[in-house]
Amino acid sequence: MKFIIQKISCCAFIGLNLSNISSAERPNIVFLLADDQNTLSVGSYGNTEVKTPQMDRLSAEGVTFDKHYNTTAICMASRGNILTGLYEYRTGTNFSHGDMHPDIWAQSYPVLLRQAGYFTGFAGKIGIKIEGLGENGKSGLPEGDFDVWGASGGQTSYVTAQNKSMKGYAKEYPHSSLSYGAFGQDFVKKAAKQDKPFCLSISFKAPHHPTTPDPRFNDVYKGKTFTKPANYGRKNGAHLAPQSKLDRQYSRFVDWRYDEDYDEVMATYYQQVYGIDVAVGMIREELEAQGLADNTVIIYTSDNGFICGSHGYGSKVLPMEESSRAPLMIFDPRSASVGRQYRTKSLTGNIDVYPTILELVGLPVPEEIDGVSLLPLLEKPTEQLREEMAFINVYGKNPTKSLSVLTQTMKYTYWWFENEQMKATEELFNLAEDPLEMVNLAQSSEAVSDLEKMRKEYDQQLDLWKKHAKKNGPYERYGILFDRKTPWEQKTKALKKRR
Repeated sequence: MKFIIQKISCCAFIGLNLSNISSAERPNIVFLLADDQNTLSVGSYGNTEVKTPQMDRLSAEGVTFDKHYNTTAICMASRGNILTGLYEYRTGTNFSHGDMHPDIWAQSYPVLLRQAGYFTGFAGKIGIKIEGLGENGKSGLPEGDFDVWGASGGQTSYVTAQNKSMKGYAKEYPHSSLSYGAFGQDFVKKAAKQDKPFCLSISFKAPHHPTTPDPRFNDVYKGKTFTKPANYGRKNGAHLAPQSKLDRQYSRFVDWRYDEDYDEVMATYYQQVYGIDVAVGMIREELEAQGLADNTVIIYTSDNGFICGSHGYGSKVLPMEESSRAPLMIFDPRSASVGRQYRTKSLTGNIDVYPTILELVGLPVPEEIDGVSLLPLLEKPTEQLREEMAFINVYGKNPTKSLSVLTQTMKYTYWWFENEQMKATEELFNLAEDPLEMVNLAQSSEAVSDLEKMRKEYDQQLDLWKKHAKKNGPYERYGILFDRKTPWEQKTKALKKRR
């Protein structure tokens, strides 16, 4: 991996204690994570038809990231990336692939910050389990690794009363989004009484399916019509790889009614995002009331984007922009960037949240991780932190599993799956000139040099996969399946092997 800004080198740092540094010198951290929120749902990302005043405020006061990608666009894997700064094939964490190993969890940012003297809390959908942590050696939730716990396993519920650790908020806030806002307020009040800095992590369920918006916000988008994206609909997806049309992302364009009831579906989606926005405001209000706002860094993002009818698809997972990109805003009140409405086009990923938080609090960033700290961009948003980054999908049916490589301007995907109807397929998009991905350049005679360059970048990323993939599991097999030079006959043998 080529980094333009060198990462900090360090030795093992489990147990490192920074308690000798005063609280005033160490910032508080508030990390807020939506579930399935795309950039189209945020006003500051250019959509004038949505209402997100608190997110827009964060954007205006902090730095907005315009090329932020989730290196795996599915919740469990993405959360593993965020917590550790590692690509999925190194955490081994995804549905049907495995839970997180205790050694990897021990290096996660919440564990390290608590060991370093931080008061920590987590609420919402944690999205992962730890191997061997539950009863009888089964996987379990790391409740004991936090000072205050409001999280739940699985997908959680929009009904507050059904989330065991949040039942106390159910009467006043029956919908989960605002209950997490209230949890955040209570946590901040408790943190204000501590003689230590704090780290609060909240993972909202919204706007994840099943679509269940808070009814108190029913009037926000009532009767509203929305402009469809320019790449909306099946006619704008004919040029995409046939492999990408063989799983539920393709059928959900119809199943979730993007084809017939676009306005209604989007009103519901945006209403769920609005509920998060209100919760963000609740937390910021309490930070100000407790006199903690001036030393609290707020990071807001989503675990992946969401395809809302673009190219005739729905849902997430696939490498297209609407699914892989997500909003990211970072507000550091101590930074010179405050109020300058900085935006950056530097290529960033969810693997970068981890080193950013560690550097913010003064912990060394391990050299061997995949992410890089984003702090340089708060001062110099025109900086470029990396030349390329991988995008991974190993969730769902085999045809849609793929590996992509991103650069500042290009995106290349190799679709390895073959059958009687299709051969292995390449996609190449020039995102600088074609951000809606309407022209696949893989067969263009004018893009031969770009294609060769991106193939080399892809091969380098796959080499890293083969070197670092979690051993004795499915990730080693993908090193064969995703190899452009491996014959199909050899791949079929790999497919037959047990995971």
